[in-house]
Amino acid sequence: MRWKPKVMKTMALGLVLTTFLAGCSSSAGSSSASKDGKTKDGKVELRMTWWGSQSRHDQTQEIIKKFEEENPDIKITSEFTGFDGYFEKMAAQAAGNNLPDIMQQNFGEYLNQYADKNLLADLSEYVEDGTINVDGVSDIIMDSGKQGDKILGIPTGTNALTAFYNVDMLKEVGVENLDGNWSWDEYVDIATKVHEKTGEFGTRLMEPKNLFEYYLREKGQKLFNEDGTALGYKDDKLLSDYFELNKKMVDAGVAPGYDTIQQIKGVEDELIVHGKAPFDFRWSNQATALDSASEQELAMTLLPGDNNREGMFLKPAMLWSVSENSKHKEEAARFIDFFTNNIEVYEIGGSDRGVPIKEEIRNEMASTLSDTDKKVFDYIEMVTDNSSPIDSNYPQQASEVLGALQEVDELVMYGQLSPKDGAKEFRKKAESILGR
Repeated sequence: MRWKPKVMKTMALGLVLTTFLAGCSSSAGSSSASKDGKTKDGKVELRMTWWGSQSRHDQTQEIIKKFEEENPDIKITSEFTGFDGYFEKMAAQAAGNNLPDIMQQNFGEYLNQYADKNLLADLSEYVEDGTINVDGVSDIIMDSGKQGDKILGIPTGTNALTAFYNVDMLKEVGVENLDGNWSWDEYVDIATKVHEKTGEFGTRLMEPKNLFEYYLREKGQKLFNEDGTALGYKDDKLLSDYFELNKKMVDAGVAPGYDTIQQIKGVEDELIVHGKAPFDFRWSNQATALDSASEQELAMTLLPGDNNREGMFLKPAMLWSVSENSKHKEEAARFIDFFTNNIEVYEIGGSDRGVPIKEEIRNEMASTLSDTDKKVFDYIEMVTDNSSPIDSNYPQQASEVLGALQEVDELVMYGQLSPKDGAKEFRKKAESILGR
């Protein structure tokens, strides 16, 4: 039987009808709230949801406990899952007019999708009246949670793509340090040498949804055009070259194929954690989960490329948003303020949700940072000095377009489409989605 790739389901919000297994998420206690959103003893009950690793789940539960101690009139019922399936679950709840009061939201395609359907509350009044104190937060950071003149999300922290690497595995092939000044050819060369020397993979397969956008930016191009009505690049050779770079490494055994990647159950199970690959390109805030799960020495540097300073960008690690249908928006805003302004939050969670957006908290934490958090703080400072502004022109259909890119990437990696044909197929799919 010919293998068929897993189909990535990227559905428009409000149209999803999905049943979720009980084991796909967890909850800290069942809700006892009445129809007005209050418990039997008169407390306001807020539902709150997020995605993440087990370490993030544990940290967030501790943060919630601290918040409830300081706000005894509020009880938070938590729901959480991994990133895979998170937004499908949120879409199903949106279709049932049952979104949580507080939700972890993602910058770009998902924020815009929810905003265009008027599912998120405008937090401007709570910022203006001081319920959410963002004094000292840069306008660039705050703008990442805006659409038009509405504040639809408060960043949890600052984040950036990073090349995580295993220090000892690179030393085996004579590479002592990566300072961010390296090309794609050097990346492939190092990965190949590690594979030949150790018999392990030389790198993890790159995930196209984030990394192709970086690849385009590094070439001076954008994924979407300025008004989000079409792709932002015209030469399909750019995507063909990206596919070719990965396909050659998969075929040579330097990088794993999707059959291996789909067996990974979470960040803590990644190849780099177990010394099975020296490179992993992902978001900087995931250093906490990687370091806590690994016995390897992991370091961080800029992604490769001749113009990687143009490709690199800072983004919110994620955002806190409040649903428009929440009956207790002010209480939800109080939690966001607590998360933003309480140093205990970051003492518990470190850099897991990004580097704090408040300078005073960053400064107060500086002398007591863990080794991992110091590494992340230093890296974000490095990216700040070596990056260009983030692209925010994501259309409402962006998540569906990125889902199509993922599908085509699988077809190319499995040899069912050539890199050249894959690039054409993605454009065809993207144009169809964006032209609706």
